Amino acid sequence: MRTGWADGPEFVTQCPIRPGGSYTYRFTVQGQEGTLWWHAHSSWLRATVYGALIIHPKQGDSYPFTKPNRQATLLLGEWWDGNPIDVVRRATRTGAAPNVSNAYTINGQPGDLYSCSSKGTVIVPIDSGETNLLRVINAALNQPLFFSVANHKLTVVGADASYTKPFTTKVLMLGPGQTTDVLITGDQPPSRYYLAASAYFSAQNAAFDNTTTTAILEYKSVRCNTTSCKKGKTVIKPTMPKLPAFNDTNTASAFTKSFRSPRKVEVPTEIDENLFFTIGLGLNKCPKHFQSRRCQGPNGTRFTASMNNVSFVLPNNMSILQAYQQNIPGVYTSDFPANPPRKFDYTGNVSRSLWQPSPGTKAYKLKYGSRVQVVLQDTSIVTPENHPIHLHGYDFYILAEGFGNFNPKTDTKMFNLVDPPLRNTVAVPVNGWAVIRFVADNPGAWMMHCHLDVHINWGLAMVFLVDNGVGELQSIEPPPADYPLCS
Repeated sequence: MRTGWADGPEFVTQCPIRPGGSYTYRFTVQGQEGTLWWHAHSSWLRATVYGALIIHPKQGDSYPFTKPNRQATLLLGEWWDGNPIDVVRRATRTGAAPNVSNAYTINGQPGDLYSCSSKGTVIVPIDSGETNLLRVINAALNQPLFFSVANHKLTVVGADASYTKPFTTKVLMLGPGQTTDVLITGDQPPSRYYLAASAYFSAQNAAFDNTTTTAILEYKSVRCNTTSCKKGKTVIKPTMPKLPAFNDTNTASAFTKSFRSPRKVEVPTEIDENLFFTIGLGLNKCPKHFQSRRCQGPNGTRFTASMNNVSFVLPNNMSILQAYQQNIPGVYTSDFPANPPRKFDYTGNVSRSLWQPSPGTKAYKLKYGSRVQVVLQDTSIVTPENHPIHLHGYDFYILAEGFGNFNPKTDTKMFNLVDPPLRNTVAVPVNGWAVIRFVADNPGAWMMHCHLDVHINWGLAMVFLVDNGVGELQSIEPPPADYPLCS
């Protein structure tokens, strides 16, 4: 709160830290407990620059569930055999989709199912009768992931550093940027069991990494130093969980709809800003001065993406936050549309005239304390897809989600105004919609974007500009002395 200079996205809240330079991120945490994470927010650097950020209960407080015997943090990631920066630069030059990853990882290790890394497979210890806490983070660059543990049930107790009403499941689905805290009990015969993650992929006719990463849940009574663990003369091979098919949207949707807050919450019921944002891909026609090798998207085009038909373009000489706070013109405009410029059948057969969005560095202004509702609507332009939409600077309540086009006359009846989950990233269903609400009480420049980083590069983003309120406690702090500048 009030520390927006430490948010991180390049050219939104700061200029990039220069080679050899440094910047100390100073920020306050309020009202959050559980699992978050930190990561680079420049080009594709977050492919390898990331880590967990754990917020424990205050001293003297306890968990809202039985204290776990032990805890383990599991960071799900993606690995390219080449330099990820080279991968995205090549895609930017050609206009085509970037090469997919070569592996998924758990705590940096792909696991037993890849030929390169079985000796480094991560071991997660457990003992019979224990109940342990697993903190699962999807830090993958471009891929929602299913996660499961062989023969064990998982009890979800938290997500995105907010506690949830506990529910039991065999499978998690996490979009990039999302975290899920689960309890696991050592109630199976002492042995070795795989924890595994694989793709949930909802786009059509597109390439993706269809491999599976593993770690091993190992009971302490089974002593192992390598992955070929022996008990007597028998080699104990870990049991593999049954993961959903890559396109199992029903399982993904059932999981995300299971979240509730632990108790009744105060959801804004009167709305000051009622916004409707379409999200999706697009295709730009090949510019006349480009050679064909620079237009290798479908039918000689270049991939793009947008919100409300605006493809977001980052500034390159100053951050939006600095320009906003210092009233410097020419860096951005504050005319991001509150609704799609044209209404259409969002999940139907969309006219080709709507496939090419307009580029712009557009923001939307919010008064301090305004109560905001945003309908996030996927479109079928190029292909529908599940989009993990993340809002910086805020948690929000997810009131409802569904498939097809959002209908304000009928779908509002689905709104959960009693105990909706509090998240910072919402997985908008493929060919569907989600509705979120929040109170704009954190002044600054806050990016809302798809957490599939390939889509950020293509422009699936926008920025909220939240005004200061009254007095110091409702105003952003001054920029720190080591704030990175562009020049």
